[in-house]
Amino acid sequence: MASDFEATRRLFHLPEGVIYLDGNSLGPMPVAARARVDACVKDEWGEMLITGWNKAGWMEMPARLGDRIGRLIGAAPGSVVLGDTLSIKVYQALASALELRPGRKVILSDTGNFPSDLYIADGLVRSLGGGRELRTVAPEAVEAAIGPDLAVLMLTEVDYRTGRKHDMARLIAKAHAVGALVVWDLAHSAGAIEVDLAGADTDFAVGCSYKYLNSGPGGPAFIYIAPRLQAQVRPALSGWLGHEAPFAFDLDYRPGQGIERMRVGTPPVIQMAALDASLDIWDMVTMADVRARSIELTEAFIKAVEAACPALTLASPRDPAARGSQVSFRHKEGYAIMQALIAKGVIGDFRAPDILRFGFTPLYTTMADVTGAVAILKEIMGGALWDREEYRRRARVT
Repeated sequence: MASDFEATRRLFHLPEGVIYLDGNSLGPMPVAARARVDACVKDEWGEMLITGWNKAGWMEMPARLGDRIGRLIGAAPGSVVLGDTLSIKVYQALASALELRPGRKVILSDTGNFPSDLYIADGLVRSLGGGRELRTVAPEAVEAAIGPDLAVLMLTEVDYRTGRKHDMARLIAKAHAVGALVVWDLAHSAGAIEVDLAGADTDFAVGCSYKYLNSGPGGPAFIYIAPRLQAQVRPALSGWLGHEAPFAFDLDYRPGQGIERMRVGTPPVIQMAALDASLDIWDMVTMADVRARSIELTEAFIKAVEAACPALTLASPRDPAARGSQVSFRHKEGYAIMQALIAKGVIGDFRAPDILRFGFTPLYTTMADVTGAVAILKEIMGGALWDREEYRRRARVT
């Protein structure tokens, strides 16, 4: 049965008068999340108190929700677990991968990677010392830079600024051919494009749940480890919930079985309740349908913007197969233009130095949203309505 995107749109709270094109940064609230979170607070935390860990299944939520996300990213059951933040999961995956390649020193990434991932990698090599090195090259130079000294290739599949997409399967094959491991950041992939972690023979992957997966601000991150590696991986962050028997309270750490060993601290139960509600909506669609509709929406948006606003320059790849589910345009006054758009009810965002970024999420974005957003953008560009001091004043979050 084909995915019904009119039905899924009705399951999100979308403020009246707003065209929301920023679900690639923070997804809107599922209508059911309010009741689900309320029940978690009132009926579980409120009435069960600490017994909720057993009675309400809080302890199993990270693995149960991990499997639900796993369906969307091509991961086998038992290979994804939730908890902590994306930065922590990047650290875990990278540190564990490095330890599995003890004779090698190089982490390779690209200059288009999300800065936080690079900060984590840089901090890790500084802590470990021993001649380890973070090496970055231009995105298009990654494949040529994969060589026999490589320990770990660490990449974000979809560029957070432009939507440019790496060829996951091709780069994994190249890295494996030289004996290296690969860590993928799926922050702009999970729920946006078709991902086949098992089919591509991925080693490690991480991602967040508050963008396309709509778990709300601060929602938990996830980590994937290929089943073939799980027994070999030693968690660099040996948290008590990753212990084989957390409530034995042993003073010596023994890693848990399989992906459970990548748990660290107490999971955010209330936030996971919101995610659980969102994943009910995801059960109504296939990623193939989501991807097909995403391409329809982004292609229409690019064509309309280029016709209506010639002063904007496409920053995303023109080939839809080479980009994720977002479209970016460049303009030297990009920040002010985006603030003018937001003031008129079209919410996208800005990425320095000059990128206007628009996310397309088929579960609730329609072709009418595309048409409406372009009409307002044309009005702003044609009348230079962005040329106001208040639109140039930078907020802390852009």
